[in-house]
Amino acid sequence: MNMTEKSKQHIDSCRFCWMCHHVCPIGNATGQERCTARARALGLSLVNRGALTLEDVADNLYECGFCRACEHFCVTGWQPVMFVKEARLNCALEGKLPPYIQKLVESTLSTGNAYGETRLNGELKAAIAKHAAKTDTLLVLGVDARFKAPAAAVNAIKVLEKAGVSFTVLANEPATGAQLDFLIGAADETVQQAKAFAAAAAEFKTAVFFDPADAVMVRHEFKELDVQFGPAAVTFTAFVAKLVENGSLKLKKSNTVYTYHDPFQLSRELEETNEARQIISACGELKEMLLNRDDTNWAGSLLMAEYKPEVMDKVAKERIRNATAMHYNTMVTASVSEYTRLKSVCPADFTVLSLEELVLAAAE
Repeated sequence: MNMTEKSKQHIDSCRFCWMCHHVCPIGNATGQERCTARARALGLSLVNRGALTLEDVADNLYECGFCRACEHFCVTGWQPVMFVKEARLNCALEGKLPPYIQKLVESTLSTGNAYGETRLNGELKAAIAKHAAKTDTLLVLGVDARFKAPAAAVNAIKVLEKAGVSFTVLANEPATGAQLDFLIGAADETVQQAKAFAAAAAEFKTAVFFDPADAVMVRHEFKELDVQFGPAAVTFTAFVAKLVENGSLKLKKSNTVYTYHDPFQLSRELEETNEARQIISACGELKEMLLNRDDTNWAGSLLMAEYKPEVMDKVAKERIRNATAMHYNTMVTASVSEYTRLKSVCPADFTVLSLEELVLAAAE
């Protein structure tokens, strides 16, 4: 296995420590030691020493959601996500991907999304068509919203319409490369997909990313992949917060109590925690749940649900338990992926709202 010296150093350090053992959402959901960052480091250390093969640990590499809780709680600064991504890239380059991952990669390469979808929902298609004209602002919906949560995508469009924003949505929106980056890391295919997206967005001044995973891809990973991106990259959450602040979007405040689930991409990777809270506070009363801001507990992934649906159910249920333990019954989140996973396991006496649903309900 061909790994950088930096990754080898982090692997050899992480394999001895238990510091993050209690914060891995997948480890907690499964109750299995193998799902923790330390266990992955130990396995990769044995591969580097010739005691195991890459095939022996390949499945284990895909039991990580890259939520970075392990990195956040590590006071020594080791980075398990970095070496797991490198190991996944090695699996791809050596033809050793697990079959279920290979299938997702092939779907992404052939259709632009890991789900193999090629047709848009009719309502979403019509909503997009209304904003085909070229403007200075591009709304990027992302593959999860376009193909797995079209109602959320339609609501995102309605929010900007409500505020009187002039914006463009691409009918054939290219993927940012975020799914490939998760599946196979910095492979040539990931770079090419990222460059194709950058080229499609090049003529716009601002790109507003509905999915925080795409915002992270463009603002962080593009630099690592040496992909140039011209427009200012703004999250949907930050963009809407500005619309509320400047009065373009007027919201009516109710007495409803909401708690906010921080998507890890916004809180840990982009350090954006106040914008959603400003929006929610304009709609009702905000109360903090257990594990908030950059201490947030991940609520699951649509992509990982393709091959670990039961585990993703447990992860989402645990996040709802974090809210109900504080006696809150209405949760708002700003990640289309986590919102969809939370909704799929939501009990009858609990409500999960997306940020755009909340805004549309409160809009005057």
